[in-house]
Amino acid sequence: MLEKIDLSKILVLDIETVPQYPSFADVPEKWQSLWSKKSATLRKTEGESEADVYPRAGIYAEFGKIVCISCGFFSSAGRSYQFRVKSFYGSDEAKLLTDFNYMLEKHFSDIGSSLCAHNGKEFDYPYIARRCLLNGLEIPSLLDIAGKKPWEVNLLDTMELWKFGDYKNYTSLELLAASFGIPTPKDDIDGSMVWKVFWQENDLERIMTYCQKDVVTVAQLMLKFRNEAMLTDDQIILIP
Repeated sequence: MLEKIDLSKILVLDIETVPQYPSFADVPEKWQSLWSKKSATLRKTEGESEADVYPRAGIYAEFGKIVCISCGFFSSAGRSYQFRVKSFYGSDEAKLLTDFNYMLEKHFSDIGSSLCAHNGKEFDYPYIARRCLLNGLEIPSLLDIAGKKPWEVNLLDTMELWKFGDYKNYTSLELLAASFGIPTPKDDIDGSMVWKVFWQENDLERIMTYCQKDVVTVAQLMLKFRNEAMLTDDQIILIP
């Protein structure tokens, strides 16, 4: 099936999220109570408190926010591809969502356009849609799936594609990349550290770079699924 998809109509994306406040102590009292209830399942270790697990609040759209959306698209360059990567990032979530949504509606709203992310159906796609609503923004047409028939939903997910109908296990992007021999640079951060890099180090550029590398890895995985050659470094174009 993937061999029949026009890669130029696919936008590959990844998001990075953080808790809405620097620490649990900064959370308003009402929201501390709500987080206490929500985080009960996260507190696995005896004596672990709401404050201890608050750095993980970013995984929930109600308690977190998006600080970076990186995306990439394929374009033809002679007999090979170019993969262009662009990021929308910053502390102003409403602005980055507005800018991302404008790009999406302008360039990926025609019939046949699709989004692609790893575990996107479980995380990235609903998170973006929820944060749009919470910011008073319209949901982009590709993500506004309410009332659509299954064949009208153009949302690809490399984790779902890898399952082949098996719903028992989560397979990380890191594991799939290693399985297919996709080289991924050793980064000094991982997803669990993004909250610290944002709230304590204020290093958005570092988060953006990390996010972009995941987008490139998903693109490489798509090519592997199609039994095509991987992108070389000179085929990957970073757009300021």
